[in-house]
Amino acid sequence: MSTHFDDLETRSADEREAAQLVALNAQLATHGVAALTALSDLAGLPVLRKSDLSARQKENPPFGGFPVANVAHVFQSPGPIYEPGGAGHDWWRMGRFLHACGIGQGDIVQNCFGYHLTPAGMIFENGARAVGAAVLPAGTGQTELQAQAAHDVGVTAYAGTPDYLKVILEKADELGLPLKISRAAVGGGALFPSLRQYYADRGIACLQCYATADLGNIAYESAAMDGMILDEGVIVEIVTPGTGDPVTQGEVGEVVVTTLNPDYPLIRFATGDLSAVLPGTSPCGRTNTRIKGWMGRADQTTKIKGMFVRPEQVAALVARHDAIQRARVVASRDGEMDVLTVRIETAAEDPALFEGAISDVLKLRGKVELVPPGGLPRDGLMIEDTRKYD
Repeated sequence: MSTHFDDLETRSADEREAAQLVALNAQLATHGVAALTALSDLAGLPVLRKSDLSARQKENPPFGGFPVANVAHVFQSPGPIYEPGGAGHDWWRMGRFLHACGIGQGDIVQNCFGYHLTPAGMIFENGARAVGAAVLPAGTGQTELQAQAAHDVGVTAYAGTPDYLKVILEKADELGLPLKISRAAVGGGALFPSLRQYYADRGIACLQCYATADLGNIAYESAAMDGMILDEGVIVEIVTPGTGDPVTQGEVGEVVVTTLNPDYPLIRFATGDLSAVLPGTSPCGRTNTRIKGWMGRADQTTKIKGMFVRPEQVAALVARHDAIQRARVVASRDGEMDVLTVRIETAAEDPALFEGAISDVLKLRGKVELVPPGGLPRDGLMIEDTRKYD
């Protein structure tokens, strides 16, 4: 098996940006948007959120009026949100990840992602086809039958959530069925280091990807296991939660993705997930940008004193007052009462300067705590809830 899935993985940064800009402008044209001169100009376009997509789909079902082509499947995710699926080569770009896992010709993949309504099963099946692997379309549940089939068929690789493989392995042990699984491609949940080590101790190399039903593969691990490498078919921005404004390189922010899929071009789609860009490139030789992986949720909307406070409001507070560099809302409790504290990063020294803006924007009154420039953590949190409910 060759080291890389294709030559796209080893392009220079300039080659990648130039090619992605051409593809992006072709897609923007289908939306009636003028061509950009650089990828950084994306920051001037509006962010598309799931709530926006859902509203558009209700008005114009099933895909919200987006220019969709070559639809082979229609999927439904919770919301409901409808996603198209294509049958073309590596339509969701999952083959790149499976190749990085060492899965290819001669492998039989036990695909334990769901096939009904939601697209995950088909996403991984399409990826397996792209690398020449056969598929056991197992789906979820019926663990005893899964273990038996893995033994009888001679399954060599697993695709599914990180924890379900352990369930199959333990059932096979219980039934006395030796298995040949040596590679695992996982997603859709947290891969804890202890679980990865459990698989390694059993001779199974387990790597994870970051993908969504709307976007397909966004980023993936290679054998280097040093961050997650961005897929070649997406443009990823890390922005301040609740805004479309890019953060400083290396800071935590919300993952916003533009897909270069002409069949379903989503522009600046907000995932609601937090991550950060890693400096440098992967030791595996792939040259694309790396991110740290999933670092929490960007939608930190929290109810305080009976009122919802949203990241967008915190961003509006920062924009409202020139003296505010950053802000963070902290929800805590004093006895049985909610307490709202607004921590403001500023060179100013009088908290009273900001009380009116806080009341206007947040529609709540609270304590104001001033911290010097650079005093707030760069962890992507705009609303911190310290209340305990147990």
